[in-house]
Amino acid sequence: MAPASAQAYVEDDSFERDTDYIPDRITRDGRDGWQVRPDTYRLVAAKACPWATRSIIVRQLLGLQDVISLGLAAPVHDERSWTFDLDLGAKDPVLGIHFLKDAYERRFPAYDKGVTVPAMVDVASGQVVTNDFPQITHDLFFEWQDFHRDDAPDLWPDDVRDEMEEVMQRVYDDVNNGVYRCGFAGSQSSYEEAYDRLFAALDWLEERLAGRRYLMGATITEADVRLFTTLARFDAVYHGHFKCNRNKLTEMPALWGYARDLFQTPGFGDNTNFAQIKQHYYRVHEDINPTGIVPKGPDPAGWRTPHGREALSSS
Repeated sequence: MAPASAQAYVEDDSFERDTDYIPDRITRDGRDGWQVRPDTYRLVAAKACPWATRSIIVRQLLGLQDVISLGLAAPVHDERSWTFDLDLGAKDPVLGIHFLKDAYERRFPAYDKGVTVPAMVDVASGQVVTNDFPQITHDLFFEWQDFHRDDAPDLWPDDVRDEMEEVMQRVYDDVNNGVYRCGFAGSQSSYEEAYDRLFAALDWLEERLAGRRYLMGATITEADVRLFTTLARFDAVYHGHFKCNRNKLTEMPALWGYARDLFQTPGFGDNTNFAQIKQHYYRVHEDINPTGIVPKGPDPAGWRTPHGREALSSS
C-alpha cells in the first residue's frame, strides 16, 4: 500500500522525503490571498502522525484553540487519503467530508501528490490552503501573534534563533527523517548509513541535554516540539518497526528524562496517543508489516514517572 500520509521517493535505495508542499501561507497581510482571521480556518491533523502532531502541540501552547478549529483524522487509511473515521458518520463535522483528499481536490481538481497532514483548510470554501508542515507551525507563532494567549511561550527566541535553526536542521535530517530512512531503506548499505547517522545524532542530543533542560536552554522552543514527536514514537514504533534498535529511548538517560519532562507539560502528552500511533504505523505500512499485527507494548506508564530535570532550568 502506498501511504497517503507520506510524500516520498527512493533514490539509490535511500528514502527521500518529497517536500514539494502547497506553498501558500496564511499571513497577517494576506499576501498569498489567505489572511489571518479567527474562525476562518480548520487545522486538519492526526495524532498518529509526528509531522501533524507538531501543529497540534504548537496550536495548544500558543492558546489558539478558540481561533483555529481542529479536525482529527483517523490513524488508519488506504492509499487514497486520510479519513475522518473517528467522527460521527465518518465525516468531519465542520467540513462535511469523509476523505481529506476532497479538500485538496476542491482547490486542485487534478491533485496528484500525497494527501498529507497537517493541512490548513479554508472552512468557507472547503479548500486546502497549505500542507507545508514546518511553515504552518512557524506561521502559527509569527503570523497569529495577535491571538496568542497572554503567557504563550516564545517558541522562536531572537537570541538563539541562528543556533536553533542549525539544531532543527540536524534533528530533521538525521532524527525526524532519519528514522524513516532506516525504515524504508532499499538496501543494507543505505539502511546502515541512515542507522549510523541517526544514532550519532541521538548521541549528540544526549550530550547536549545532559546539562540543559531543553534544546536551547531553560525554556521550550519550536526545536523541542520538533524533536519530541519523534522521541514519543521511538520505543513504540521506530525501535522495532523501523529497525532503529541500537538501544531504546529509555536507555538514554538525558533524552529519556527530557522526553518525559515534555510529555508531562500541557500540550505534549495530552496530544500523544500511543494506541493511534501504533495502529497507524503497523497497519498502514503493509510492506514492512504485512500481517498488520499491532504490538501491545511498551507500557506507557513510564512516561508519567518523575524526570528530575527541573533543576536544569537554572543551569
